[in-house]
Amino acid sequence: MMDLRNSEYYPDPTAAEALAKVAREERAKAKQYRPLIYICSPYSGEVEYNLSRARGYCRLAVGKGYIPLAPHLLFPQFLDDDDRQQRELGLFFALVLLGKCEEVWVFGSRISEGMARELDAANKRCLPIRRFTDKGEEEQGV
Repeated sequence: MMDLRNSEYYPDPTAAEALAKVAREERAKAKQYRPLIYICSPYSGEVEYNLSRARGYCRLAVGKGYIPLAPHLLFPQFLDDDDRQQRELGLFFALVLLGKCEEVWVFGSRISEGMARELDAANKRCLPIRRFTDKGEEEQGV
């Protein structure tokens, strides 16, 4: 893990982030390397529609040369999202996996409670967060 402090041991997340980005870009140049990215999009509400969108976001990531990880496509298959304990367990699993990813991709303008917790964890880990519209177009300067 990269140290987020400068030579005088003061926090310096900007430099660390820049160095991490350069390292990611260098690794991406190797054709066999595909960065693992976390797909953050709504699950609750219109569940079937949201699952369909999440699958599309994963296809988009694969097309761009990434390995997508969308826990909300996996865990609801065997955990009950309506059961508070199982939902919390699924979110715990998702946050563990988030720590293995190089970036977080957020889709859509609606941030659900679960997404907010994922983004909070990503910020605490200084992970780059990229924002996309619900149609998969990257938003610039957000």
